[in-house]
Amino acid sequence: MNLHEYQGKEILNSFGVRIQRGIVAQNAQEAVAAAKQLTNETGTSWHVIKAQVHAGGRGKGGGVKLAKNLQEVETIAGQIIGMDLVTPQTSAQGKRVHQVLVAEDVYYPGESETSEFYMSVLLNRGTGRNMIMYSTEGGMDIETVAEETPHLIFTEEIDPSVGLLPFQARRVAFNLGLSGLAFKEMTKFVANLYTAYVKSDSSLFEINPVLKTSDNKIMAVDAKVTIDDNALFRHKNYVDLRDVREESAIEVEAGELGLNYVDLDGNVGCMVNGAGLAMATMDLIKQAGGEPANFLDVGGTADAARVEAAFKIILKDPAVKAILINIFGGIVRCDRVAQGVIDAYKNMGTINVPIIVRLQGTNADIAKDLIDNSGLDVMSATEFQEAADKVQQVLS
Repeated sequence: MNLHEYQGKEILNSFGVRIQRGIVAQNAQEAVAAAKQLTNETGTSWHVIKAQVHAGGRGKGGGVKLAKNLQEVETIAGQIIGMDLVTPQTSAQGKRVHQVLVAEDVYYPGESETSEFYMSVLLNRGTGRNMIMYSTEGGMDIETVAEETPHLIFTEEIDPSVGLLPFQARRVAFNLGLSGLAFKEMTKFVANLYTAYVKSDSSLFEINPVLKTSDNKIMAVDAKVTIDDNALFRHKNYVDLRDVREESAIEVEAGELGLNYVDLDGNVGCMVNGAGLAMATMDLIKQAGGEPANFLDVGGTADAARVEAAFKIILKDPAVKAILINIFGGIVRCDRVAQGVIDAYKNMGTINVPIIVRLQGTNADIAKDLIDNSGLDVMSATEFQEAADKVQQVLS
């Protein structure tokens, strides 16, 4: 589950991580009120207006701007709220901005120059250990840094049996070139950041940039946080942080129906039971000259109601030109699945795209007879290649 910047910062702050303070606003008038409140609480005279969407690179798309007075706060907030923000991490249509974060200006003059760093905490799947990845090149795309200057990226792996050790936090601060108060501040920042990552059961904490202020404080100016969905039962207070407006409407609807669905950009809809078979089916469609329009795992109970729900979800995508149903009857009998397909088809009326049904496993022969004798415009198959050939046939 992805979080907005302001939500991620709230979690960080609860674990003692210093953050750039801000207040969320839903419209320009609220933004002005937030700016006045921030000025009273922090003394800041300038404000940063940040679009709150689940995507990086917001500044490049015009979603992060500096306001030097209240009139600019109102104007900029009014421009950003309601815009379709296009960034390197969104589609060409962009993401609609529903709210902004009005944040304090932390780039104030002082005894030293400000510095920006990159830092993230995530799981290194190769080693099975959590890892802190960091760089002196904050504010830049980490992918660009990795490609052009890989020697500027450092990693610190944490032994899960002992956790983050003090010398590791100090090594991070040393590699970032810090000294004095900034060094001490960074070691504390790293320790608290790692604690926040572990205690919140997150799969990603990315702070870009981590800022050393002119008075040598270390703070999170941004926060990209992903919570592990499987751990939400331990964090009931995090469930309400989900913003379904930032997610695919079809995926949200499918989730409510208990279907594992991922929206893709292809032309062949998939309805499969089992994640592994679903991946193989997508490869099959690709080899047949098509492009999968979705990943859809209906699970082990492919009855008429579930199949009908899956049909409706798939057909919401206007790009779908054919549907391939690929079911392995291990736990569920193929003849029951076939009857479910027939009943769902009849309940829905005419379906205006070709349907190929490949059933293999228990009672597969009976299932094929049911499909072939149903009188419906549905093609049956028993072998993978046969299904691929029929997909190719209907697309040509």
